[in-house]
Amino acid sequence: MIDGNVISIERCSLHDGPGLRTTVFLKGCPLSCLWCHNPESQSFKPELYTLDERCVLCGLCGTVCKNHVFSLNNDETDGVIKPEHFIDRDSCNACGNCTVICPHSALEIKGALMSSRDVIDVVMKDVRYYEQSGGGLTLSGGEPLSQFEFSSELLRMAKENNLHTCIETSGFAPVEKILSVLPHLDLVLYDYKESDNVKHKKFTGVSNELILGNLYAIDKAGANIILRCPIIPGYNAGENHFEAIAETASKLKNIIEVNVMPYHPMGASKAKRIGRVSEISDTGFPTDEQVSEWIARIEKKTNVPVKKG
Repeated sequence: MIDGNVISIERCSLHDGPGLRTTVFLKGCPLSCLWCHNPESQSFKPELYTLDERCVLCGLCGTVCKNHVFSLNNDETDGVIKPEHFIDRDSCNACGNCTVICPHSALEIKGALMSSRDVIDVVMKDVRYYEQSGGGLTLSGGEPLSQFEFSSELLRMAKENNLHTCIETSGFAPVEKILSVLPHLDLVLYDYKESDNVKHKKFTGVSNELILGNLYAIDKAGANIILRCPIIPGYNAGENHFEAIAETASKLKNIIEVNVMPYHPMGASKAKRIGRVSEISDTGFPTDEQVSEWIARIEKKTNVPVKKG
C-alpha cells in the first residue's frame, strides 16, 4: 500500500462529478491561485488550522505545546482586561497535541498520512449509493497528480471495485503522468483558469502552456472532459477570456460540457485560519444575473453545453 497526504474525505458529495460521490482531497498544489477556495490545500506539509470563533482563550493549547506556539496576552484597556491569543506558526510542527486538548475543537491539523487501503475502505462504505446514483470516487485537492503514485493507486483500486472515477486537476503535471492514469479514469474535471499566459502566471504562479498542452493530449487520448472555468470579477471575467473558453471547448472532441464556476469568497476566511492573508480583493458572491450573462457569452461562441458548476 502507498501512503498519501490527505486533507479530508467528504462523503455524499454532489458537485464533484455525476451522482453521489466520495471526494478525497489531497494536500499540495504547484499552483498558488489568488482566488483559491481551499488555500489549506496548497502547502504539501500539514498545517495548523484555527477556528477562532470557537476559541474561549482558556490557554490549554499552550500547556501541551513543546514548541511554545501559543501564548496569551492579557491586554488592559481603560481598566478592561482583553485577552489576546498569539500563534507562532513558524514554530509549529503540526504534532496535533493542541487539537486533542482543546475543549471546543478550535484547532485542527490539515493534512494527515493515510494508506491507499484506508482511503478505499472509507470510499467503499457508500458503494450502494454509488450504484443507485451513478456516483463513485473523485480525487481533488490541491493537485492530485502532485501525489502521483498515491493517486494512481487509489484510482486503480477504485476501478478494481467497479467504481466510477473522476479527477479534478489543474493539468499542471508531466504529460506522461496524466496520460498514464487515464485507463483508470471515467471523467476528467479539467480546470481552465485564464487564457492569457501572462495573466495566468500572475493569477496562479505558473504558465498555462503545459496545462493547455496536456488538455489537448488527454482529449486526443479519448478522455471524457468537463472543462471547469472559475470566473472571478475583476480578474478573468473579460470578453477575451470568454471567447477563449469557447474556442478551446470547440476544439475538443471528447468534451461533455463547460462548467462556469462563480467566485466564492470562502477562500479569504480559510486563508486566515492558516495564518495567511488573501491576496484577492473580495468581490463578494456574483449575482445570478452575472453568472447567466457569463454563460450566455460563452454559449454564443460554441456548441458545447455550458452550465453553472
